[in-house]
Amino acid sequence: MGVGRPDTDRPVGLTTAPAEPAAPTAEPPRQRAPRRWRLRRFDLLVVAGYLALAALLTVGQWRRPERLFHQAGDQILFEWMLARAARAVTGAENPLYSTALNAPDGVNLMANTSVLGLGVPLTPVTLLFGSQAAFLVAVVCCLAGTATAWYALLARRLVRSRGAAAVGGLFCGFAPGMVSQAGAHLHMAAQFLVPVILGLVFRPDTDRVRRHGVLLGLAVAYQVFLGEEVLVFLALAAGVFAAAYALVDRASARRLAPAVLGRLGVGALVAGVLLAYPLWFQFAGPGHYRGMPFFAQGFRLDAASFTTAARQTVTGNARLPGLLSPNPTEENSFFGPAVPLLAVLVVVRLWRRPLVRALAGCGLLFALLSLGPTIRVNRHETGLPGPYRLLTGVPLLDLVVPARFALVCVPVLAVLLALALDRVHGRPVRRAPRLLWTGAVVAALLPLAPTPIRTVPAVPLPAQHVDPPPHFITAGEWRPYVPAGRTLVPVPIPSNVHGLPTLRWSALTGQEFPIPGGYFIGPGPGEQGMFGAPNRPTSTLIYSTMDAGKLPPITEEDRRRAVEDLRFWRASVVVLGANPREGVLRELMTALLGPPRRVDDVWLWDVRGLV
Repeated sequence: MGVGRPDTDRPVGLTTAPAEPAAPTAEPPRQRAPRRWRLRRFDLLVVAGYLALAALLTVGQWRRPERLFHQAGDQILFEWMLARAARAVTGAENPLYSTALNAPDGVNLMANTSVLGLGVPLTPVTLLFGSQAAFLVAVVCCLAGTATAWYALLARRLVRSRGAAAVGGLFCGFAPGMVSQAGAHLHMAAQFLVPVILGLVFRPDTDRVRRHGVLLGLAVAYQVFLGEEVLVFLALAAGVFAAAYALVDRASARRLAPAVLGRLGVGALVAGVLLAYPLWFQFAGPGHYRGMPFFAQGFRLDAASFTTAARQTVTGNARLPGLLSPNPTEENSFFGPAVPLLAVLVVVRLWRRPLVRALAGCGLLFALLSLGPTIRVNRHETGLPGPYRLLTGVPLLDLVVPARFALVCVPVLAVLLALALDRVHGRPVRRAPRLLWTGAVVAALLPLAPTPIRTVPAVPLPAQHVDPPPHFITAGEWRPYVPAGRTLVPVPIPSNVHGLPTLRWSALTGQEFPIPGGYFIGPGPGEQGMFGAPNRPTSTLIYSTMDAGKLPPITEEDRRRAVEDLRFWRASVVVLGANPREGVLRELMTALLGPPRRVDDVWLWDVRGLV
């Protein structure tokens, strides 16, 4: 199970050799010390290419900041999280909890996708250029960083040809699933520590177990603050791969198992010490919850998606992927017809290699898991049960979105493609086979070339319309109206459906004022997870008025409840900015609170006298 590139003719563990391996049960010959890996100009060009491609994919928003990515709500959420991390650093505040959202109760950020592993190092960017710029830098770093990390692992451990490693890294960082996740889910796109963790676990040597175990524990702890879900997938995939490899190469498994288990033990101890309090806070601290607020098993892929082009590719379209995946952010397969076919050919051709057999088994299993409890093919329910059913009763795993299991297939396919290229470029080979294999890989990958992440000026639904923040907010004119310990109540009050632009007010101003509501997961009745805060009468009235587009009859009871809600929120002012439903919302708030004042570009109700 080691990862190395010996100079002998036979691979040991996850290795590459110029000749076909002997029978996997044979005892491996003694290795010479692996050659030292040196940084070359080619490596710098590869990394620069990854960065340029990642920047190109985000160019639409760099050039026009008023246009958010197509999943605008999720982008606003992560902008808020990045702003929160910067505020925690500069204000020495608790990074795991915040009362800037869901005032006055607050939010357990450790139980949400707070991406502290990105937000803390990006604090200078957030402070200098704002949370939107920090979000775009994070997208670039996630895509290019993941590609670079996989390139380094492939070049150092698995292949001789750096060109082959560059192609593998390119696919790992910019596969359709990675691009679709990057526009909305930073916690899923931040996978640059995955190859680092794998490289530490599956090392080909058996010495310095403690040192590598400590590094492993540090990497695992950091990955928790990038995205716990990715770590879950990594642990499952590594376990499946290790078991499959042990079955096909038992001699290497027996030789390397003590060192691997030793590194895992030390790593678990180190990570456990570092994560003890954060994990306690996540599962037992204030604002913790149990379960998910949505039916995770419903987010599954259609089997036909694996041979279909994603919408964010040069050959993709917007219609078919939408029918084969739960939403545009979860297009985690969509490899087109050529890449899966080429992978099958590579597996058949290199079947004798234990590495290839283990990769094939791991990739196939996770592809099947992504199909959910029952398998659907080209929008038709087959009624056939999928292996995901085995996880439905397993704690935590039954909360994982099935569609995301397909992300494990990305590095599996990337390694197979790199091995195919390395076979013809990493050693002397006749020109015709070299051209044939190279042409096949290029032909398979070109249709998957990513296009810039789609941006939209506004989500069409009035409830989710995204307008620029008011000048009253960005210029700080709100300051005289919101003393310490009081909140600014935006209309509409932000939730996962309504009021997302008002959530952005908080993010773009560095969370200098607390607001009620928000887009997060918190405890509902019985501590069951739910989106946002439990609705109060006034927020429910605001949402129903927005949806109906007309003013309902307002009673004295409505006015009394509005004052009670404002007292609960510790409100200082109520602010209404530009909104597709601005007219009816102004009528509603006037009926509840009296006439507003026009201050700059907002309607303002000073409620300090009421509460």
